[in-house]
Amino acid sequence: MPLTTRRVAQLSQLREDRAERVIVDDHKILLIRDGDTVRAYSADCPHAGGPLEEGALCRGRIICPWHKGTFDAATGKVLEPPPLVPLERYTVIVDGDDIMVSSEKLPGETEPARTPEPHFAVIGAGAAGAAACAALREYGFTGRVTLIGDEPHAPYDRTSLSKFVPSAEMPADDVPPLLTPDWYERHGVERIVAKVARLDVPARTIHFDTGGELTYNTALLATGSAPRVPRIPGCELSGVHVLRNLDDAAAIVEALGDGSADGLMQGAASTQVAILGSSFIGLETAAALRKRGVQVSMISPDKVPFEKQFGERVGSMFRELHERNGVRFHLQARVASLEGEEGNVHEVMLESGEHIAADLVLLGTGVAPATGFVEGLPLQQDGGVIVNAGMQAAPGLYAAGDIAVFPLRENEEPVRIEHWRVAQQQARIAAQNMCGARNRYNAVPFFWTYHFGKNFEYLGHASEWDELVLDGDFEQHDFAALYMKDDRVAAVLACNRDAQTAHLVDAMRREPLTRAQALRIVGRDSCDGADWNPP
Repeated sequence: MPLTTRRVAQLSQLREDRAERVIVDDHKILLIRDGDTVRAYSADCPHAGGPLEEGALCRGRIICPWHKGTFDAATGKVLEPPPLVPLERYTVIVDGDDIMVSSEKLPGETEPARTPEPHFAVIGAGAAGAAACAALREYGFTGRVTLIGDEPHAPYDRTSLSKFVPSAEMPADDVPPLLTPDWYERHGVERIVAKVARLDVPARTIHFDTGGELTYNTALLATGSAPRVPRIPGCELSGVHVLRNLDDAAAIVEALGDGSADGLMQGAASTQVAILGSSFIGLETAAALRKRGVQVSMISPDKVPFEKQFGERVGSMFRELHERNGVRFHLQARVASLEGEEGNVHEVMLESGEHIAADLVLLGTGVAPATGFVEGLPLQQDGGVIVNAGMQAAPGLYAAGDIAVFPLRENEEPVRIEHWRVAQQQARIAAQNMCGARNRYNAVPFFWTYHFGKNFEYLGHASEWDELVLDGDFEQHDFAALYMKDDRVAAVLACNRDAQTAHLVDAMRREPLTRAQALRIVGRDSCDGADWNPP
């Protein structure tokens, strides 16, 4: 059957520094020009549907504006998560000045034959675990892959749990999986739903709490974190919750009552929730709960939220945003106990003697690395796993995600970064090296946090800084704030600058930036290579 194509654009009108979206028979297609060559891909990011043409096209990389997923402009393959699968490809014909595109997708790569050996185990079925499985197959590993997790659900987008599920914008059952349900079978990845009781690192053996065991040749440890439950009297009461997994989120929604469209507001205004700790999960959940009318009190020993991460000035901005939307803060306050009636929590008592009514209490008091089952491997005091720049912890063992203590920059102390996307970045590096590569983590840490319809992006990592340089307006939530250390940009917090930060994350990946270089990038939305180079 002859291939049917449609004329969609003119070559002379297609820019090389910006992708263009076209529609062909209801298919959303992205055009990428490289000289006289044009390539066509699916136009929306496979992670969350971000419009790729609104991001950046820089140096052969397509960067999503929303979560900075990155693809190879020549092949459509994943270069940076959170997407874990490549862009779909379409046939393009350039006829003179006419660009002709077919709506029929090109076939993907043929799956190679699988072999029983060697055996790679991925311990932890979260963001890093899913990213590792996808990367192992992407980089040509044909041996046995086993993904082990203690949740019955396949790996899913955990970031939705605090941002959209508590508001009832997204039912817990609709939280998207990180890979399609049939992906694991098609790619020969075995899933084991079980709790690991003991990992014998020297023997390369996994012992399950059911009594079985599994040996491996090489493993990736990616078990993430577990919520810290503070030693406060009353934490055992019904109505006291943590929020770490899908079942936790579903339990909170169920406790709040009817979350349907018709019953969303019914009774919500009289429901009182106390959140202990001004963490990202705590404040994101507060914003989500306020959307459905729940009364929210934030209780924290901190002076302002996020002061450690962003500084007092930025922390005050977040506090003011939440207060304008009805969140009540009790800062520089410590909890003495949780009080209950008939086994159910009903109020929080502060050390000051103040009582705060609460039908539900959420513990947003931090997390700790989930590594208590690991044997034969030195751990840090908090349970962190020390790895080298290639994410290797020991012979036959790699680690990624919240548990990994890794060298982010040369000549600096190793760090542990609890960012969802960093876990995926590290897992891809580990998978490459498990396949025989010798790659180092040289990516830019990135995360996003969502409050009252506003998305804040954080690029890089600044444990400390000398100066905060602002481009834009904090009060209008349209800004890029540069965290400067030794006259270089260590990190950037931005709001309403999606296209600019897509360019910025590419520039930060390649070299340390000066203030002037970063300000040139955050103040515009095009990619001109000359401006990236240092003077």
